[in-house]
This record gives sequence, structure tokens and C-alpha cells, in this order.
Amino acid sequence: MEKNNKQEGGLSRQLGLIGLAATGICSMLGASVYVVPFMIQRNVPGIGPHVLPAFLLAAIPALLAAAAYAILASAMPRAGGSYVYASRGLNPYLGFVASFSQWFGLSIAIGVISYIIIPFFRDIAEAMGWQSGADWLDLGAVRLGLALALLWLFVWINIVGLRFYERTLIPLMILMFGLGIVVIVAGFSHRPEAFAENLLAREGRRIVAQTARFDFSTLLTAAALLFSSFIGFDSIAQAGGEAKRPQRNLPLAIAIAVLGVGTYYFIFTAAVYHVVPWSFVAEEALQKDISAPGLLGYILSPGWAVLIIFGAAIALINDLPAMLLSVSRLMFAWAEDGIFPKGVARIHPQRNTPYRAILLSGVMASIGILGSHWAGDFFLGIDIMVTSMLVNFLLMCVTVIALPYYNPKLASRVAVFKNRTTQLTLAILGAALLLVFLIVHTTKDLRAEVDAWYFHSTWVWLIVLGIASLIFGWKWKQLKDQDINLREAFKELPPQ
Repeated sequence: MEKNNKQEGGLSRQLGLIGLAATGICSMLGASVYVVPFMIQRNVPGIGPHVLPAFLLAAIPALLAAAAYAILASAMPRAGGSYVYASRGLNPYLGFVASFSQWFGLSIAIGVISYIIIPFFRDIAEAMGWQSGADWLDLGAVRLGLALALLWLFVWINIVGLRFYERTLIPLMILMFGLGIVVIVAGFSHRPEAFAENLLAREGRRIVAQTARFDFSTLLTAAALLFSSFIGFDSIAQAGGEAKRPQRNLPLAIAIAVLGVGTYYFIFTAAVYHVVPWSFVAEEALQKDISAPGLLGYILSPGWAVLIIFGAAIALINDLPAMLLSVSRLMFAWAEDGIFPKGVARIHPQRNTPYRAILLSGVMASIGILGSHWAGDFFLGIDIMVTSMLVNFLLMCVTVIALPYYNPKLASRVAVFKNRTTQLTLAILGAALLLVFLIVHTTKDLRAEVDAWYFHSTWVWLIVLGIASLIFGWKWKQLKDQDINLREAFKELPPQ
């Protein structure tokens, strides 16, 4: 295979356990917790008071997928995580096309996130009475320019190096949790009666009590949507080539991220629904876009409301550096293997970062920003990401099942869940549940009424898969022409 230009230096194992966990946590905790648990009342009519059970159901396949990642990460701690796991443990083609669609979906999502951050700062300006500043932030050219500037700030942070990356990410994560605690305390410290009184005093409206019938198919549809909130922990695996003590820290960081974020999601959502009746949330969601800051604004002073909006903005900002690290390491791993132009694997001689892969990921994310600005459809990119990640998680579970048969040498290096029966139980259950969620998500997408076929994320995802297949075929032929024993080459891990 084509080799990376190692004389300029290689990736450096500088990310410790806290940095790895922060990468996963910040990739998972975006605006989803501030918006999705409440807007789900519109997207899944009838879910009513059953949002928390749906969250618990969504957590089950997420935990099983995380277990599969932990198993594979302990055996193959290399940059490019999921691509390396599938290409070494199952099939190089499947590893590339699945990770390519993952890269595409995440890159577009980075652009979407960059674009929707700016309105949060506009809302902060409005809440603080700075109407002229809010109007300025609402200008299309200003919003576009600030979104691009914010994105490329974090591209630069990723290029500068892992130490600076950690020093940026960890304080932002702490700030995000601190501001999130404001929501939790506010939700549990106020009574629903106080919310009803304030609503009546402010708008002359009364809470109308409603009942909701439990329906399992509705619960499953909601869980499939809420599963998207758990996407992101795989970014830890993508940083496998830069992790200290990788066989220990990668699985441990994955566990910390999934369990920590899952618990936080549940408590945060429970706090809001504790004080705001679900019937009011459902009614509001049908009329307009809603979020935790808007709902709690009925019981909090303007100052506290500003803090909550700021917390949502920080949660979104945190997505950017961690997700950029993830997608750039996928590109680096492809190039290092020779199934992508080898120049993409070049590493900065002083910073020890794959700067070309980071720059290209920034370019792709910029396209996502421009698409959001011109097309006005934020959610298509998110739906593509969900489809690609469900497929990728499913592939990881299948890889755990196939690894001892396809690559016994690497299977012997597994350091967590070593018992084969345990591995099979986790992987088979994970694959089955993820397949169900994929079918539910795809069915919902294909049945949705949209203006054109290309607004169905499934068709766009299939087109991306076709592009990936063409790239793979072209580079695979080049490798074959070099008389490389590809079967054996792709059973060995990339160099450290």
C-alpha cells in the first residue's frame, strides 16, 4: 500500500482519557438536548408524555453499538477508527463506503451546526435588549460570514495541535455542563402550577389537561429519532491513533461518553417536562419551533433565560472541534491505506496533525454552510448523517461477529469483553436493534412528503454510496497494478 510520508513526522499519541472523553461528549451534546426532546411532539404526533421512555429505548442500541466500538477499539487503536475496524475485520470495500457516507454526513452536519449557531447569539442579543445587534446578526451576509469564520477558527485549532485542542475543548465542555445545570435546577425547583400561573398572567392562556394513549409503534418511531442524540461517541474511535494508553483509554472514554451523556439527556429532559406540561409542549410544537430556553422563559427572569440560551450556543459550538477531528482522521486513514489520494495523509512536521485532511474537511463543511444558507433546508444534512451512522454502527456489530473468522490475529488482541459468548450476545442484539431503527428511519424518510426527490435523505445517501464505490474501484485497481497482496495487506493494521 501507499505509505504516508513519515519523514515529516507521524501522528502523536497526546490525547489522554479526559481529552478522548471530551471529544465524544462534545460530539454528542449539541443543540439536540435543547430542541429534539420537545420538537419531537411535532415530528412524532402522539408521543405525548412518553418522551422519557423513548429516550431509554433509544439508549439500548446506542449502548450496544458503543460496546462493539469498545471491543474493536481495544484491538485496533488507530486513526480512522470505524474505517479501520471494518476494513481489517470484515471487508475493505464495506469499510470504505460506509465510512465515506459517514464522513459526508458528518461534514455536512458540521456546516449545518455552524450555520444555526448564529441565531442563538441573535436571541441572546434580543433578550439583553440589544435590538440593533440582533438585527445585524439576522442579516443573511452577516450570518453566512460569521458561520464560516467560526468554522475556520476550529479548523485552525485542530491544525495547531492536540494540546491546544484539549485546552480549548475541555473548558468549553465544563462550561456547557455548568450552564446545562441551570436548566436542570430550574426545571426541578419550580412547580407546574407556577408555570400555569405565569402563562395565564402573561398570555391569558390556561393549561388544558390531556390524556395520551400508549402506542408501541409511536414509541419506536420516537426512539429512532431520539437515537440521533447518541451519535458522536464514535469520534473517540477515529482519534485512536493519537490516544495515550489506547487499549485502556479508548474503551473507557467511549463508556464515559455514552453513559454520561445518556444520563444527562434523561435528567435534562425530565427537568423541563417536570415544570412544563407535555400538553403545552405538544401544542406549541405544532405552532412554531420551540426549545428548552423558550419553554423555561415562562418561569425564569430574563437574565437566567439568557444564560440558558448561551448554554445552548456553547453546546453547539462544542460540536465543531470534536467533529472536525473525527472526519479528518477518516480521510487520513483512507489516504494512508492508498484508497484516497496519498497527499491527504500528509502530516504537519511541527504540529503532528493531518493538516491537509483537516483543511479538506473544513472545505466540505463550508459547502454545508452554503447549502444551508441558499437552500434553507437544515435537516436534510442531519437526516443523511443519521442514516450513515446507523449503517456504520450496524457494520461495527457485524464486524465484531466476523472478526475471529476473518482476522483471528486481531481478534486475539481484544482487551474488553473478551468472552466470545458475551461479544456475540452484544453484537447480535446490537445489529438486530440497529437494523430495526434503520428500517423505521428509512421508512419515515421515504414516506415523507417533500418538494423533490433529492429532499429524501435515503436517495442522497445512496448517491453518496455510489460515488464512494467509484472512488474505491479506481484506487483499488491502482493498488492491484502495484502487485500488492491486498488480502494480506488489509489484514494488517496501519503503522503507528
